[in-house]
Amino acid sequence: MSKSRAEAAAGAPGIILRYLQEQNRPYSAQDVFGNLQKEHGLGKAAVVKALDQLAQQGKIKEKTYGKQKIYFADQDQFDIVSDADLHSLDANIVALTAKVQSLQQSCRHMEAELKELTSALTTPEMQKEIQELKKECAHYIERLKNIKAATNHVTPEEREQVYKEKQKYCKEWRKRKRMTTDLCDAILEGYPKSKKQFFEEVGIETDEDHNVRLPDP
Repeated sequence: MSKSRAEAAAGAPGIILRYLQEQNRPYSAQDVFGNLQKEHGLGKAAVVKALDQLAQQGKIKEKTYGKQKIYFADQDQFDIVSDADLHSLDANIVALTAKVQSLQQSCRHMEAELKELTSALTTPEMQKEIQELKKECAHYIERLKNIKAATNHVTPEEREQVYKEKQKYCKEWRKRKRMTTDLCDAILEGYPKSKKQFFEEVGIETDEDHNVRLPDP
């Protein structure tokens, strides 16, 4: 056993006695070991030995339930608590619980604010982004200026003329497509093969073959 472990084992009875008196609730040896091992470096064997020693000395009480022993502080050392004191303690517990919940909620709000702040841009990053946005704005302003200064704008009359021509050609497109469809349907009435085979043999290509759709009127 190392020196530090030996020192911890020697002081185990005092540490465990104070712990049981402060908590004033029953614990198994495993509970005591788990609760004190990290802070005091107590080994499991040292905890069991100290609990048995304290119980034999009458400093703590021991109860056996099946194969498990439960240890707790000697209740005779504590003052008898009246009903009024118990009610006062209960009220204090309720008040403290509410305070804890309020503090937890405040902590959650502050954590959310901190997360938002840490994810936000820093001042130098904001300054850099502002400069980049200014450059981008200047670029678009210059582009708009050039567009306004151009001399090749389409006049309303020219636009209207293009629209009328589009209407004219689309009308002709519909007319010819309808005539072709009617003619093909008439031929197919006496054709022994399918429509697809007929188109392949004749060499007809449809709008759909080229993913072309007739514009809406």
